[in-house]
Amino acid sequence: MRIFGDSISGNCLKVKWTADHLGLTYEWIETDVMKAQSRTPEFLAMNPAGQVPAVILDDGRPLAQSNAIILHLAEGSDLIPTDAYERARMLEWMFWEQYSHEPYVAVARFQVRFQGKPVADLEPKIVERGKAALQRLEDGLAASPFLVGDRVSLADVALVAYTREAGDGGFRLSDYPKVQAWIARTEKALKIA
Repeated sequence: MRIFGDSISGNCLKVKWTADHLGLTYEWIETDVMKAQSRTPEFLAMNPAGQVPAVILDDGRPLAQSNAIILHLAEGSDLIPTDAYERARMLEWMFWEQYSHEPYVAVARFQVRFQGKPVADLEPKIVERGKAALQRLEDGLAASPFLVGDRVSLADVALVAYTREAGDGGFRLSDYPKVQAWIARTEKALKIA
């Protein structure tokens, strides 16, 4: 398997961490989005959306979109609950991550850390919705150590990627103690630093 990813991207790291956790063999192909390496004709032939991560599976088929990739890689593993309702809850968190978390927490991080924008100049809606997303996580962790019960799942993989770097976007993780503890548990469970 070949994984095309940019190491600065939480979406790409989700795929790497999942593959590592599962002990899968792969070749990591660093694809620098700041240098438009995902916009070359060769890359666009593989993934017309021009986004990373993208993978070429062992059988030669391409697959894109981080959560689709990690779901495919983890099929049948301990990262996916066997109970149908818990699996649906995992998917609920994963869908929410791409729609209500990543567009705010990750965008703020990118603008501040990689584009040099001062936190004070971020669009207020991004900051407000990023804080709301972090509070949603805080509330969601009130009853269990992980997002779906007592074990790490793909929901945790999907959400820890950008949450752990939220401080780079001007968000104070100290305002969310349950989130901070969950980040540490998830990093330990996945063996990521």
